[in-house]
Amino acid sequence: MYIDSASPVATPCGNQDHVITINSKLPTPLVRQVYDALVDKINKGALRAGTKLESVRSLARHCGISTMTVTNAYNRLVAEGYIEARPASGYFVTAAISRTTVQRRKPFVGNTSVDSLWLLQRVYEDDATLLNAGCGWLPPDHLYIDGLRHALAGLARKQAASFASYGTPYGYLPLRQQVQTQLAARSIDAAPHQIVLTHGASQALDLVARCLLQSRDTVLVDDPGYCNLFPTLRALDVRLIGVERTPEGPDVEALQALAQRYRPKAFFTNTNLHNPTGGCCTPAASHQILRLAEQYDFRIVEDDIFAGLQPAAAHSIASLDQLQRVVHIGSFSKTISPTLRVGFVACNEDMAERLVYLKMASGLTTSELSEKLVHAVLVEGHHRAHLARLAENLAVEQRAVCDGLAAAGMRLFTRPTGGLFVWAGFAPDMVDVREVAQRAVAEGIMLAPGYLFRPDQQPSPWLRFNVGYSNDPRLYRFLAAQVRAFGAGPAKSPQASTRD
Repeated sequence: MYIDSASPVATPCGNQDHVITINSKLPTPLVRQVYDALVDKINKGALRAGTKLESVRSLARHCGISTMTVTNAYNRLVAEGYIEARPASGYFVTAAISRTTVQRRKPFVGNTSVDSLWLLQRVYEDDATLLNAGCGWLPPDHLYIDGLRHALAGLARKQAASFASYGTPYGYLPLRQQVQTQLAARSIDAAPHQIVLTHGASQALDLVARCLLQSRDTVLVDDPGYCNLFPTLRALDVRLIGVERTPEGPDVEALQALAQRYRPKAFFTNTNLHNPTGGCCTPAASHQILRLAEQYDFRIVEDDIFAGLQPAAAHSIASLDQLQRVVHIGSFSKTISPTLRVGFVACNEDMAERLVYLKMASGLTTSELSEKLVHAVLVEGHHRAHLARLAENLAVEQRAVCDGLAAAGMRLFTRPTGGLFVWAGFAPDMVDVREVAQRAVAEGIMLAPGYLFRPDQQPSPWLRFNVGYSNDPRLYRFLAAQVRAFGAGPAKSPQASTRD
């Protein structure tokens, strides 16, 4: 196996019948490049069943990449049945029947209805055949896996008693104290007894909703907003009213009119690196939102799960009101590892007590093992540097994806300065993106159509793109073909609106 000499970082090595191309200057993660190159060779028969792959160390040396990168690529190939690991022998290409089994997992055969239920069922599947351009999480190589590995090793050396506890109702105290320190750095004062650890941000949102709301209450939400929040709220039999989102945050004039008309109990909003638009709430908008909450007596539930990745000028509404009317939600799942499922709620003392009661009544304590792992990662000392590198990498990927989408004829809601998401769409006179998403399925591309992010699921010309996965020529070619097929003219920078 050797590296294609056309690459600016290429070095020839190994058997020339097994050529792969690795280019460290491409935005595509190196793990994905190694994986894709080998899958392509296996599927085309260039690497036949029984062929022994180059060793991890050898391939890493020849490619000029880390052994961890090669190991991660090989592990994924093993998990998906392309290769097998033989003890003391190495990695070998499996029989074709195994690969056929893997390929049958492709969801892109026959009629498929791209709706919210299908998206929830498919989006979390680990399918290497899928270009998951619309998903909501970071690629594996963006996560802090090394820090998690060290934390696991350290925890494994502790006494067995460390693994024998249910944990406490509020959650692991040292981690709550670490959250207190992190919030203080963002000008939010919260004592440990004002912080409740949860099973990710999803449970945090659910507990807060059940604590604040009763049947037939009116709730305001971002429009577009976090799609998984909407079924959580509907299950409580409350009325959802969307507040139009602008590049500067929620439309405060619309918010005032809706608050005056409906007298809502709460407003659930995603302040920074908004899901799905990628924008951040301006200080002026935050002050206005808090003023309206005081005037019309509703709570603000601030979802801030990407804290640490936002631009330096970003802020939170909680820092303006110090958790009197604002409930602040955070998570470590996005930036450390989603397998940990550790989030938190910071709120006033009375509400924290009610949240703990609901938490214990519905599922007892959260996993202290996961909470100890997160705590170990945070205090180990390198997590802050990881966040800085991650924020920088995402900013670079943002620029590349925004440029690629614009070149394909898409219009951008805004150009985010960082974070995971870009909100882009077609011209207003084009068909709803539901049809485009259906066509994408047949091409092996998972899109996230805009109507899924609206509380009423009304038609939308927008789509959410994940910059960690979307910088791919296949996606740009597909979108450009749709623009041509619908006869759209050159895309213009819109006066952003979710209601075109």
